[in-house]
Amino acid sequence: MQANAATLRFRQPTAEDGYALNQLVAASPPLDTNSVYCNLLQCTHFAATSVAVEEDGHLVGFISAHRIPEKPDTVFVWQVVVDKSQRGRGLAKKMLMEIIKRPACEGVSFLETTITPDNDASWALFRSFARDLETELNHSIWFEKEAHFGGQHDSEALLRIGPFSA
Repeated sequence: MQANAATLRFRQPTAEDGYALNQLVAASPPLDTNSVYCNLLQCTHFAATSVAVEEDGHLVGFISAHRIPEKPDTVFVWQVVVDKSQRGRGLAKKMLMEIIKRPACEGVSFLETTITPDNDASWALFRSFARDLETELNHSIWFEKEAHFGGQHDSEALLRIGPFSA
């Protein structure tokens, strides 16, 4: 059963979301899982710039993001995850919009993320997000398969969206 948007609750994450986040990512291949401890840090250290979405007390969406210390005008999106029950309904883009409107993102005019070249869903999401903001999306390979991942992970392209005004 799919819920309508009115039943979804967007909020800042808490430490209590760490384990649920770990399980949501694990159930969402091909996303890379992190340790529960890493997820706890995402839910606490980056809470002001991340978003949790729940339905009936269950975590159904999450974006971990943080401001880049060397680039105070930029928020970096680490990972986007949407429960399979919520996919295809625009939840990921709504979460991105929620983040850039947060007080913790005041002064942010760029969003960066990395995506593997074959992740069509993420490319579509971020291209659509840039179009909605009526701004540019630039990209180049940032982390290379051999040089940075020992050949064990596909290269990651760095996307930079902006400038925009939330």
